[in-house]
Amino acid sequence: MRANVRIAIIVLATTAIASCSTFGGKGRSDTGAKRSGGLFSSSKSVSGIGVNSFLWRAALETIEFMPLNSADPYGGVIITSWHSEASTPNERFKATVYILDTRLRADAIKVSVFKQKLGANGNWADADVDPDTEIQIENAILTRARELKISTLG
Repeated sequence: MRANVRIAIIVLATTAIASCSTFGGKGRSDTGAKRSGGLFSSSKSVSGIGVNSFLWRAALETIEFMPLNSADPYGGVIITSWHSEASTPNERFKATVYILDTRLRADAIKVSVFKQKLGANGNWADADVDPDTEIQIENAILTRARELKISTLG
């Protein structure tokens, strides 16, 4: 009796598995796999950095005097470390540059500057930054980005 039950289960399982292949997969759509490409197929769209390359290069060149802490070309964020000028060792500055668009536009860049002063107790304290400083850096980056773009055109 046990042998009969075992044979019946094997026959039933084999039939169930075999019946899956009789449908042939009709009705399923593989367009997603075809559309996305494969590992070795060439993509028609070229993926690069997620921001305007002229603004990216110009920003890096403009703030190159400050030590670089991190740079994310896909997110468009450049963060510097603290920097002190030799002429003013009691002040230090840090900058963050945000590139917000893939187009070369004035509103595609945002610069934030942070300033600290060394107190009498030896601790650094936050200080106000002239808002014109950020605008001047943004303008310098935009000017350099335009120069880079013009140099590629001709």
